[in-house]
Amino acid sequence: MDEKEQNTVEELMQDNLQEEYMKSFDSLKEGQMIDGQVVEISDEYVFIDIGYKSEGKIAKDEFTKLPNTGETVKVVLIKKEGKYGQVVVSKKRADEKLFWIHLEKCFKDRIPVDAVIAKKVKGGFEAQINGLVKGFIPLSKVDLNKLEKEKNYLGLHSKFYIEGLSSGRNRNIVLSRKSWLEEEVKRQQQEFFTTKKAGDIVEGTAKSFTSFGVFIDLGGFDGLLHNNELSWSKVNKAKDFVNKGEKIQVKIAQIDKEAKKINLSLKDLTENPWHTFEKKYNIGDKVTGKVTKLVDFGAFIELEKGIEGLVHVSELSWVKRVRHPKEILKTGDVVEIKILGYDLDNKKISLSLKHLLPNPWDDIDVRYPVGSRIKRTVKNLANTGAFLEIEEGIDGFLQVNDISWIKKIKEPSEALKPGNEVEVMIISIDKENKKLRLGIKQLGKDPWTALAEVFHKGTIIEGEIIDVSTKGITIRVQGGIESFIKKSNICDFTLDNVDEVLKKYKAGDVIKSIILELNPKRQYLSLSLKNYDKQIRNEEMEKYLHDEENPVDKVTLADMIKGKKTK
Repeated sequence: MDEKEQNTVEELMQDNLQEEYMKSFDSLKEGQMIDGQVVEISDEYVFIDIGYKSEGKIAKDEFTKLPNTGETVKVVLIKKEGKYGQVVVSKKRADEKLFWIHLEKCFKDRIPVDAVIAKKVKGGFEAQINGLVKGFIPLSKVDLNKLEKEKNYLGLHSKFYIEGLSSGRNRNIVLSRKSWLEEEVKRQQQEFFTTKKAGDIVEGTAKSFTSFGVFIDLGGFDGLLHNNELSWSKVNKAKDFVNKGEKIQVKIAQIDKEAKKINLSLKDLTENPWHTFEKKYNIGDKVTGKVTKLVDFGAFIELEKGIEGLVHVSELSWVKRVRHPKEILKTGDVVEIKILGYDLDNKKISLSLKHLLPNPWDDIDVRYPVGSRIKRTVKNLANTGAFLEIEEGIDGFLQVNDISWIKKIKEPSEALKPGNEVEVMIISIDKENKKLRLGIKQLGKDPWTALAEVFHKGTIIEGEIIDVSTKGITIRVQGGIESFIKKSNICDFTLDNVDEVLKKYKAGDVIKSIILELNPKRQYLSLSLKNYDKQIRNEEMEKYLHDEENPVDKVTLADMIKGKKTK
């Protein structure tokens, strides 16, 4: 083939190729997405060759990331010929088309998409998907839990599942963050129980509080941080150690993979202070602590974080009767105390406040010897006596039987009143039981003993009539001792009428009688007028029988025996 023929063939081939190309280009429709090649990048545009007679140009701002020369990009054919005959293409339209294809696939295959909650709208929120497409999130689909503050969700970047995608010109998208969160929680929970074990340290967020602890959100599922695991010290409220919404590190104390339960510990992140207790403290040590709690039976004192002991109410004072520790201490007080003992197994420490002070009972017998006389004020009355304050915190007891030797006092109020100052004697001291007995009658000699020293059975005693009744006569003898003379001891019933005889006596009369019985220990005195009269008659009879020179006296004595009076 000569050169002319060869040129003719080449021209025919080019014409055919051009014709085929034009036919293929004619098959493209406006709005169709096609591949283009970047041929040039200027200050404002990116020039794209789609294989047409002219190149298309696309503004740089349509690209999220500028391509390189020679790179193939997807574009949408807007017009085959523009105003000036050039091809018009759009990268932005191609991106939108590609993105809708992507969204359809995500909807069909349940693939989560990224979106940002942009604003609040009626019934929910509007979200921006990839900055190109708007989606609607119903309120019930925003979170796993009930929404507390809707404004807190604005600007939230998260993943969502497409739960509704309408076709047509006005496409609508319904998103659900809740569905994605539910699956994410399952995934994270499965991963957690697969990879974590007891002893691992994990991070969580304080979610909600109960009376027994706080639930920690570990990524959509909870672990329990019990009050006992918050601190080595005593915990009354979890809120004292953790704030709601606070991120904290905790140790896994127990994990049950089958039941999906997790128990957490905060205190295990620090050393147990009880393990080093004996290195720091000994029985008898004087230590400083802070009052953390007051209860009916005592006060709890914190020696250091996690180490707490009890001062029993009986260890607060040597002398004061403390009914409740609040009488001496208050929560927050810093006090010095003494260690009496401890039990490491049960984590108990016995403390004392009073053992750092001298015990006033130790030398009370030196300060107030038995037999010493003191004047003190009546503090209060009891059924059987009265309490007198000897000194602050030490009371003495005056029993009703120790008020008087002779007066029969049934109630202390008959002789004493609160506030009265009285002189008493210390009659006994019991250091061990912290009891001190007082007496008033001991200030003077026992009149019964004094009476018994002078008088005895059968002797004559003189006394004043206090009262006369149909039952007998009450008489008071020396020392103020009283005795009741019964009817049977008034007169001889064979000689006199006792009722008539009683009429002869009145209060204030001084009479003589014979002592029938005198018992100082029992404080008992029994007297007889009858025996006294009999003794007088016997003496008169004896006198009469031995006095023969005076016959008149015989008649007088006979008359006396008959109960008659002579002039």
